[in-house]
Amino acid sequence: MTSLDKPTQDAGQSPPGGGRGDDGHAHDSRAVTEAALFEAFGGIRGMVETVLPGLIFVTIFTINKDLHLSAIAALAVSVVMLVVRLLRKDTVKHAFSGVFGVAFGVLFAMFTGNAKDFYLPGMLYTLGLALAYIVTTLAGVPLIGLMLGPVFKENLSWRTRNPGRKKAYTKASWAWGLILLAKCAILFPLYWWADTTQLGWILVILKIPPFLLAVWLTWVFLAKAPPPIDVFAEMEAAEEAEKAAKAEREGAAAENGEPAAGRHRRG
Repeated sequence: MTSLDKPTQDAGQSPPGGGRGDDGHAHDSRAVTEAALFEAFGGIRGMVETVLPGLIFVTIFTINKDLHLSAIAALAVSVVMLVVRLLRKDTVKHAFSGVFGVAFGVLFAMFTGNAKDFYLPGMLYTLGLALAYIVTTLAGVPLIGLMLGPVFKENLSWRTRNPGRKKAYTKASWAWGLILLAKCAILFPLYWWADTTQLGWILVILKIPPFLLAVWLTWVFLAKAPPPIDVFAEMEAAEEAEKAAKAEREGAAAENGEPAAGRHRRG
C-alpha cells in the first residue's frame, strides 16, 4: 500500500508515533462514523423537523376535523423552521425537503378533499426510497454509499479500492430498504382501512423508531469496516508531489545553466 492509499487522520487514524493502539484507532473510527451519520441524516434537529409538521396536522385534525386549518398550520411550521435555519445560516437541506414534503401533502389533501391524502406523498416517497435502496444495492452501487461517500471524503473509492467498506454499505443499504419496506407494509393498508386520525398518529409513531434502527445498523456496519480512503487528501498530495517535481526539475536546469526559455520549451 502506498502512502496515498493509507487511511488519513480524518478517517479515524491517529498520527504516526502517537502511541495509540488498536482500541484508540477503533474508538476514533467509530467517533468519525457517528459524526458523519449525524451530519448526513440531520441529527436531532432534523428528526424534529421531520416529525413536527405531521404531529401538528394530526393534532389539530383530531381536535376539530378542519382539513384547511390543519394543513395550513403544518405548512406554516415547516416554513418557520426553514426560515430559522436560513437566519442561523445552518444547513437547510433537511428543512427544504420537509417544506416540499408538507407542501405536496397539503396540495394533495386540498385537491381531493380527503385529509388522509396529506400523508400520501410522504408514503409514496418512502416506498420509492425503499425500492431505490434495494435496486441500487442489487446493481452494485448501494445508495447509502453514494450518500455517505462524499461525507467521508471518499467519494466512490469504496467501489473498487475498499471492498470492506463496499460490503458495509451493501449491508446498510439492505437494512434501509427492508426497514422502509416493512414500514410501507404497515402504512399502506392503514391508508385504506383506518381513518385519518388513526393513520396520522401511527405515522407519527413510526417516524423515528425505524429511522433510528436503520441509522444504528448503518453505524454498526461502518464502524466495523475499514477506514475510508480520503480521495481529497490524495489529490492534494498528488498536486504537492507534482509541484515538488517541477521545482526540482527547474532547480536542476538552473544549476546546469539552462536559460529559462529553454527550460520552458523542454518542459
